[in-house]
Amino acid sequence: MIRSKILTLMVSAMLLTANPMIDAAAGATDVLDSPAFTPVGAERAGNADGSIPAWTGGIKQAPADYNPGERHTDPYAGDPILFTINADNAEQYADKLSAGQRELLQRFPQSWYLNVYRSRRSASYPDFVYEGIKANAGTATLLKTGLGGVTNAAIASPFPIPREGVEVLWNHIMRWRGIRVSRIGGQAAVTRKGNYRVILLQEEFASPYGRPQASSFSKTHPYTDMGFMQKILAPGSEAGFGQLLLDTHNYVAAQRQSWVYNPNLRRVLRAPLRGFDSPAPQSDGLRLQDENDMFNGSPALFDWKLLGKRELYIPYNAYRLETDGLGNDDILQQQHANPELLRYELHRVWVVEGTVRSATQNRRNMDPEKRGHSYSRRVFYIDEDSWQIAIADSYDKDGKLWRTAEGHMMNYYEVPVPWYTMEFFYDFKAGRYLAKGLDNEFGMTRFSNLISPNDFSPLSLQYFVR
Repeated sequence: MIRSKILTLMVSAMLLTANPMIDAAAGATDVLDSPAFTPVGAERAGNADGSIPAWTGGIKQAPADYNPGERHTDPYAGDPILFTINADNAEQYADKLSAGQRELLQRFPQSWYLNVYRSRRSASYPDFVYEGIKANAGTATLLKTGLGGVTNAAIASPFPIPREGVEVLWNHIMRWRGIRVSRIGGQAAVTRKGNYRVILLQEEFASPYGRPQASSFSKTHPYTDMGFMQKILAPGSEAGFGQLLLDTHNYVAAQRQSWVYNPNLRRVLRAPLRGFDSPAPQSDGLRLQDENDMFNGSPALFDWKLLGKRELYIPYNAYRLETDGLGNDDILQQQHANPELLRYELHRVWVVEGTVRSATQNRRNMDPEKRGHSYSRRVFYIDEDSWQIAIADSYDKDGKLWRTAEGHMMNYYEVPVPWYTMEFFYDFKAGRYLAKGLDNEFGMTRFSNLISPNDFSPLSLQYFVR
């Protein structure tokens, strides 16, 4: 008991320093048992002035007026705007803004601003996810050879009490996002003049890793973290193209596998490299493959440094973006998303900085470890309550800020699970932005527990796109 209390005090003192860590993995389970921490490893207490509240369990049940299958009722619809950060007062809040946020305020002083609301620590997960995270705290092992990976982990984030930057990143990559997810939504690359066309996508996700019990999927693909299948529904000129991806959390034992379906050839083709800094399809070059879900795939191309924790105004509880009757034109403005629809709150975030390991001169080299990356540096701000990247700043080879991305999350409380409802990617060189997750004019995201390896195979892709 005394050892546990001393260890808890040590970790609490170090969490806000430049390099939070603990001495041994065995101590992580002791710390997680402490009332000072939440089941995912966040600090349970609020901050000193009360602007960040204590975590009391997050959203524990759906609002009484929520009907399954319909748009999510905003449980915080009555919250007033506390204050607005704009170009005129940005300096006053600079220590709680990311570099990308400050750049947006500077570039668009007349139209961009952050409406700040009361902080609501709404993140919550099912109990079996908390149990999985606690088990991972004493068993998960980081692999550092090749493209790396994680072993001896299950269900959710492997390192709830992280000791280094790459562990925090794996917590994002392997966080629990449900077991089976189906959704239809749009992606739009907005031009400098504000024009856009919506690429309508149907997507299926399955996480054999996230199941509380082993399944035929996890037995067939023991290292698969996520199965992902996508097809284009519109416009007609691109309809029918599809892709399938099986991603791993252990790149030493198994590599990412991917296939594409070309309707002109009517064939499924193996795709040798779909990841890292390959341009994302239908993004007009405004997003990379490894920026889907804010970051995905192996983190091995960068050296990751844990810069500690800080308080930051991040997008949170984005229920307004799911309002019934809200159209794409309401969300997409000429230079950026409509700030009046966005909600920012003060939360504690982990700050992780990645510096690329290799020069990026040999772009034709198919070995990702040798070809480097388009970004020289990346800074991720990761929400302590969900292990999700909230903001990502990316820099070019000259060290200049190139892009910033924001993940606007909410708690899908019928599950419950915190996840993005929309993602925005701002390219400062191109003077354009990309919006992903435009589903207001289409159906709702659906969650279930039914997964099968037969649903995520090259043959299933062929049936899926037809």
